[in-house]
Amino acid sequence: MPLVAPRIQFKPACSPGTAKIKERLPSVRSGISEASGVECADLRLKDGDVLEVGALRLEVIATPGHTSGCVSYHLASHGLVFTGDALLIRGCGRTDFQQGDSRQLYASVHERLFTLPDNTVVYPAHDYQGRTASTIGEEKAFNPRLTKGLDEFVGIMAALNLPYPKAIDRALPANINCGGDPLPAAAQV
Repeated sequence: MPLVAPRIQFKPACSPGTAKIKERLPSVRSGISEASGVECADLRLKDGDVLEVGALRLEVIATPGHTSGCVSYHLASHGLVFTGDALLIRGCGRTDFQQGDSRQLYASVHERLFTLPDNTVVYPAHDYQGRTASTIGEEKAFNPRLTKGLDEFVGIMAALNLPYPKAIDRALPANINCGGDPLPAAAQV
């Protein structure tokens, strides 16, 4: 079985290293959500797909809202879920660009992630406080955005007024190219 490098989302705020991994390990297959619209990945993943890596089985859970193509990966045998920016520790990803939708994010978290067992360990894409993990039960009880009702959540997300991501103009084209150079080498200055 070849190695698989699944991406959580097609993300404009950063440039992924998928292309660099594939340069060094050509047998690695990349995967991304079918809903992302990105064509260059080897695997176009959809809700319910299962990635098998040795004895491990990662179930793809569609969790759109932060971006339209966000997915989470559930490793049920180990009680783990990798949530990207859909569910952060005491927060969630912004919804103000790239087909983000706060109502859709709320539904993704409440209907897909919060239905996992409370002791499921949550590994988000990042944390601004240096924390590395939480649990579904902790987030259901203490997440200051997602413990609110839908309308209040939508209001919170609309009022964030976050700055435009610094690297978005370079990272977005790189993401469309699965982390490779956004322009052909001859066109780069």
